[in-house]
Amino acid sequence: MSAEATNPATPGPVAGPVTPAVPRRKARARIDLRRLGRAALLGPASRGRLPDAIGHVVEAHRAHHPDAALEPLRRAYVLAESSHRGQMRKSGEPYITHPLAVTLILAELGAETTTLTASLLHDTVEDTDVTLDQVGEEFGAEVRFLVDGVTKLEKVDYGAAAEPETFRKMLVATGNDVRVMSIKLADRLHNMRTLGVMRPEKQARIAKVTRDVLIPLAERLGVQALKTELEDLVFAILHPEEYEHTRELIVGNVARADDPLAEMADEMRKVLREADIQAEVLIRPRHFVSVHRVSRKRGRLRGSDFGRLLVLVNEDADCYGVLGELHTCMTPVVSEFKDFIAVPKFNLYQSLHTAVARADGQVAEVLIRTHQMHKVAEAGVVALGNPYATPAEEQAASSDGERADPTRPGWLSRLLDWQEAAPDPDTFWSTLREDLAQDREITVFRPDGGTLGLPEGATCVDAAYAQYGEDAHACIGARVNGRLATLSTVLRDGDTVQLLMGQDPASEPSREWLEHAHTPAARIAIQRWLAAHPPQGDAAEEPVTQFRPSVEEAASPSADADGPAVRLAAEGPFGRPAASVLVDRPGATVRLAGCCTPVPPDEVTGFSVRGGVVTVHRVGCPAVARMKSAGRAEVDVRWGDTTECRVTLVAESFVRPHLLADLTEAMAMEGAEIVSATVEPPTQQRVRHTYTVQLPDAALLPGLMRAMRNVAGVYDVTRAQPQTQGA
Repeated sequence: MSAEATNPATPGPVAGPVTPAVPRRKARARIDLRRLGRAALLGPASRGRLPDAIGHVVEAHRAHHPDAALEPLRRAYVLAESSHRGQMRKSGEPYITHPLAVTLILAELGAETTTLTASLLHDTVEDTDVTLDQVGEEFGAEVRFLVDGVTKLEKVDYGAAAEPETFRKMLVATGNDVRVMSIKLADRLHNMRTLGVMRPEKQARIAKVTRDVLIPLAERLGVQALKTELEDLVFAILHPEEYEHTRELIVGNVARADDPLAEMADEMRKVLREADIQAEVLIRPRHFVSVHRVSRKRGRLRGSDFGRLLVLVNEDADCYGVLGELHTCMTPVVSEFKDFIAVPKFNLYQSLHTAVARADGQVAEVLIRTHQMHKVAEAGVVALGNPYATPAEEQAASSDGERADPTRPGWLSRLLDWQEAAPDPDTFWSTLREDLAQDREITVFRPDGGTLGLPEGATCVDAAYAQYGEDAHACIGARVNGRLATLSTVLRDGDTVQLLMGQDPASEPSREWLEHAHTPAARIAIQRWLAAHPPQGDAAEEPVTQFRPSVEEAASPSADADGPAVRLAAEGPFGRPAASVLVDRPGATVRLAGCCTPVPPDEVTGFSVRGGVVTVHRVGCPAVARMKSAGRAEVDVRWGDTTECRVTLVAESFVRPHLLADLTEAMAMEGAEIVSATVEPPTQQRVRHTYTVQLPDAALLPGLMRAMRNVAGVYDVTRAQPQTQGA
């Protein structure tokens, strides 16, 4: 329970040193909970007048929402104070100080009135005689819903959060409303701030759960202000020696006579002023964990490593204007540039990232964003008001007229979908833990111009399920940056991915895909299908997508996919001409070269070989150049009126059952007679077929190749490339 926390003014191992030596931003002073405690003991003020105890909450709320109605806050405080009266925290302070502090955290982040009202009441149903029905009658269904969600979260045993079912219940308790989770995060932050007098082992247990579960959730919801402070508090408890070393580094940097970041900020202000760009340039000191990470990565830290420069402008276009001026007038570090405005992160974060260097080697990282982007970057979903309001309500409530992204609760919604689809709690938990552990994201592009946000290390399997959901079971391959790639291919930031989908409605995912799936959406969808379709008999010993052609299935002889290459012969009538070729040599026998299989209207040439035979080659055949260099004379040949022809085609496909039967049937439907075929053994789920076919008319060749490409699983069909063998 949150009542176990203690007063932050009480000395303890955490309360003192966790405040960074250099504040991250100019903020109002921390409220004095002892003073608020005394105010709370005096009881509520007269009706219609705001109690003095919530003055700080009102001040912070009005800073973000000047026209907000304050009456619900007054009534919520009166109910909370009267309900909690007589209850004390472990520190001896009145319990009302806890919901007040939680509400102040949310108010400073810009939460709307409904969230603040529910925050003041978030412990009343659990710890007092107030019922949910009373909350609903007094404050409406929305506040009742939020209080109910937080109450259910409080009943989850966070000490056992590593157990799959525990976390699953916690997610269901949110009711798909991110505001419930926002209140819980603020509740945990205040408890972490006031953790100092608890036993060390209990501090460690709470800190580990915060690290493993709540900090990743804060990251996913974009609430960076809560996430960074929680990280520092956890760092101080779980790694006190490293924390103290980092603190000494920060204190030592503050004592420096010079400040390279301040000097570079002044230079930037001058550059932007001369360019007539209205911008605010601020120094943002890194928090403790960030400094620790940088020190481990770079070793000895320079003055510019202790912070970043933040440039705030009014419009999106101004961000790129600032970037152009900085890169023109200062020395850019091009490798550090990232555009999260054109392609926002999964948690709505938008900003331009770059870095500039001085002649003395100092490098400053620069963040460029609008004021609205900065608001969202700090507070995430908390700053975006009611995520479920209609567009009209949202437009009316927005102070600057800017419509918030309607997808902002999407990650939590997907999380709930995953937990419903997972075949068992262990599957859900393992995939979720992997997802929460991902702290970097890549963006890949679809051929239609759309984008997919995926965790670093994601493969084409993940891209398929991100784009198509469970329809991705029919995916047969992919092209990455225009080149054929297996589904196991690891994607990189900026890749273009074209997913190749089969037409067979009975397509099945391969068990091997699990080895290459990294996202919960992919892993859960595959495992759900496999659980519903257990292997039967001999099939249990072989992959789902094993290539199993057979003579009975095919319209022509087939090959054993597990054996060596097999040459299949189906010769037509002996002596049947392959095509009509005219040659100025009476009595000569004409033969089309097997190395390049020319067909009308290919440009051709001929050479005389033993036995009075003239072989006809495509002009580009390597054998032509070899015979010319050997001094052989060319024979003038040309196509006649008869267009019957013989041609060799190479089909490349992915492995799937019945592929050979479907392919040969499609060829037969186009009037092609298969003279010979070679099917190579599958490699990496791909197989190569080589067919020599007889066509009654060379004009049928384009249609034949199209029909072969349309067979599910076939991704390319080409004419056989000329070989280097002689005629």
